[in-house]
Amino acid sequence: MGLQEPASSSAATLRAGTFPRADRRRRAIKSRIGRVSKYWLFIAPALLVILSIVLFPWVFTIWMSVQEWNPGAPPAYVGLRNYVELFTSSRFIDSTARTLYFTFLSVVLPIIFGTFSAVVFHRKFPLRGLMRGIFILPMMATPVAIALVWTMMFHPQLGVLNYLLGLVGIPPQLWVYSANTVIPSLVLVEVWHWTPLVALIVLGGLAALPVEPYEAAMIDGASRWQTFRFITLPLILPFIVVAAIIRTIDALKTFDTIFVITQGGPGVASETISIHLYMQAFAFSNVGYASALVVVFFVIIVATALFLLYLRQKVKWT
Repeated sequence: MGLQEPASSSAATLRAGTFPRADRRRRAIKSRIGRVSKYWLFIAPALLVILSIVLFPWVFTIWMSVQEWNPGAPPAYVGLRNYVELFTSSRFIDSTARTLYFTFLSVVLPIIFGTFSAVVFHRKFPLRGLMRGIFILPMMATPVAIALVWTMMFHPQLGVLNYLLGLVGIPPQLWVYSANTVIPSLVLVEVWHWTPLVALIVLGGLAALPVEPYEAAMIDGASRWQTFRFITLPLILPFIVVAAIIRTIDALKTFDTIFVITQGGPGVASETISIHLYMQAFAFSNVGYASALVVVFFVIIVATALFLLYLRQKVKWT
């Protein structure tokens, strides 16, 4: 009997220690699963709505892109023919080139002017708050309203721009009425509209900069340009990259400003991918071809965004 007591005490120890611990673990897992199940009951309706709004249109668009579908006629499966026509279309290739040209100018110029404006408004001077408020007003207006105002300003005979050029002895320009100047003229609208956004982003970065590097630069006798070049610019570069990402994605899909001012004209001189897509879908009723164009355009935007995010990861935050 004496020899059996250690075994019985060991079994009692297991029953008192290990098994209750395992039971507690199982109860904790069941409780966690129960809580997650309760959470899903609240999340599921919203998730279903989001999936139906986002996922269904994309699946339907991809399905339409392999169909030949004109309103009033049943769709007919054509495979990849719409994509083949798309990549062999000179009009699509030209619209892509115009989109990249328009995007490049609409990103680089606001970045330059916005960064310069942020540096200016970061300094203290009289009425700085009032000037900041006036400066960001263009960003608060709707693109359609801005486009209507600039359409009147671009008029060759009645527009205020040619009047101002005449005051300094410059001959009048055709602006958006010439194929040679329509894209730069539209970029001018974008620069005026979105430079305040870049300035606000960079200004936020400037407000977060430490003062110690500037004090050291002042002691070393660095000039203003050297201070900006070697201290300010590297420190605010992550904020500039963020502004460039936002502006690039927005400029790639610009539609309203271009459509209101030129509708892709004169001719097709300002027909970007967005305008080309609209014309194919709603003017020519070529829904299948337009759907293929949507898919390709989406891939271009996603690839551009991923590339910019990759560059963003290469820039270190302060």
